[in-house]
Amino acid sequence: MAAYAEDYASFRWDIPEYYNFGTDVVDRLAQDPGRLALRYMSPDGAVRDYTFREIAEASDRVGHALNAAGVVRGDSVLLVLPKLPIWHQAMCGVLKIGAIAIPCSEMLRERDLLYRANHSKATAIITTPELSAVVLAIKDRAPHLRHLFTTEPHEGFSDLSAAMAAAPSGSPAVRTRSDEPALCYYTSGTTGEPKAVLHLHRYPIGHRVTARYWIGLKGGDLFWSTSATGWAKAAWSVLFGPWELGVATFMYGGRFEARRHLEILSSQPITALCAPPTEFRLIAKEDLSQYPMPRLRTAVAAGEPLNPEVIRLFKEETGITIRDGYGQTETVCLVANHPEMTVRPGSMGLPTPGHDVRVLAEDGSEQPAGEVGDVAVRDDAPSIFAGYWQADDATRATRRGAYYVTGDRAYRDDDGYFWFVGRADDIIISSGYRIGPFEVESALVEHPAVLEAAVVASPDPDRGEIVKAFVTLRAGREPSTELAKELQEHCKKVTAPYKYPREVEFVDALPKTSSGKIRRVELRQKEWAKKDA
Repeated sequence: MAAYAEDYASFRWDIPEYYNFGTDVVDRLAQDPGRLALRYMSPDGAVRDYTFREIAEASDRVGHALNAAGVVRGDSVLLVLPKLPIWHQAMCGVLKIGAIAIPCSEMLRERDLLYRANHSKATAIITTPELSAVVLAIKDRAPHLRHLFTTEPHEGFSDLSAAMAAAPSGSPAVRTRSDEPALCYYTSGTTGEPKAVLHLHRYPIGHRVTARYWIGLKGGDLFWSTSATGWAKAAWSVLFGPWELGVATFMYGGRFEARRHLEILSSQPITALCAPPTEFRLIAKEDLSQYPMPRLRTAVAAGEPLNPEVIRLFKEETGITIRDGYGQTETVCLVANHPEMTVRPGSMGLPTPGHDVRVLAEDGSEQPAGEVGDVAVRDDAPSIFAGYWQADDATRATRRGAYYVTGDRAYRDDDGYFWFVGRADDIIISSGYRIGPFEVESALVEHPAVLEAAVVASPDPDRGEIVKAFVTLRAGREPSTELAKELQEHCKKVTAPYKYPREVEFVDALPKTSSGKIRRVELRQKEWAKKDA
């Protein structure tokens, strides 16, 4: 604790006027030709190492290819890519030319991608042949989208690999200001379309705090974050955070399977691990004694609170305490169980250096110990988002005086530790995914059998929460198991499949306010009351 207190008290941000992650980090590290940046394992188990020099040169070629196609500084570029090394190369290449990188999940459906393309006025998209169908489905309805690239030859697309091979050597980089837009994530909203979280070029610097003071990375580490590439967590955990410290990362291109991931941890020299609580819960159900992890020294979980029982089981079998951390798409890691701290299972931990994090009352005053309030951070750190793109009112609604209010509720104990209570809104966090009820409700009411729908979080022992839908039917339609399955499949087709309701309950009517607004809170309380019963 003494080390933490010293780090927190002495920390100062040092943000230069000009900064670009691609040039100031990747190109600098590339000066050592043999320095490892990435170890990639394909689903079939083949392993390929990439040096920072290889990443730097490939990202230069991506930048040149985009420039040659007419993509310029300030343009938006959608990256719809699975877990492949080209994702790292493309992200850095987009940043180098001063364009705005927009990582998108490979699970997005036509509606999701069309909204992102049109809202951001994206001029280019990079994807794979396997994911090309959804791009072709939207291209004629996205007027700004002029340049379509696939990572390999595919009809209707420009071949990025050929464009990279034909590109000149040398850097295409422009000199970007640290306060210039660089990156945008789309995150679920409660009452409307996804919000566009805009970050500036200084944002990766903020993740030095994430990597050093929460994960505890240091020279010689090989860090594995299991997150998929379309999420904010991937950008900071497989790119910005570790590379800001010069630490190599590991990426596995396959899907999560508890035993397969344990085999990788046993066979690869991975020293640090970050995974969502859902994965740790499933891993803890396996016989961990069969999977020795001699090199692993630290493990962290993010996305939702981790059960104390899972922390205990993992500790008993591996000797490693899984440490929770708390952050958002809008921020870096704000509160964490730091490496030198004694973990209080279930606690979010203490604020990370550089962040004045408090629990506020409605009037902006700080809550006393033990009193629940809104988690808020002083809005003067470079790690806080610039705002919701093209949504000034939504941005202003998150500010309370000098603080950004996160939308999460918590309390602090007498020693200053934060304890998570819940979301202040209706966002559902399932297996680490943030899911807005509006998106699922909109998909449901498109089905001809559905009159109205309300979607809430329901507790689940493995996923933390699941999406549950309460549905009223149109006249002439009757509830049935078959119809519930039909609605689930309909949602998978209309929106990203991870959003579909895992439970569907048919009801005669939905609870509403006097003005006719559906009271999701009443339904949510009903679900969580079952857990406590």
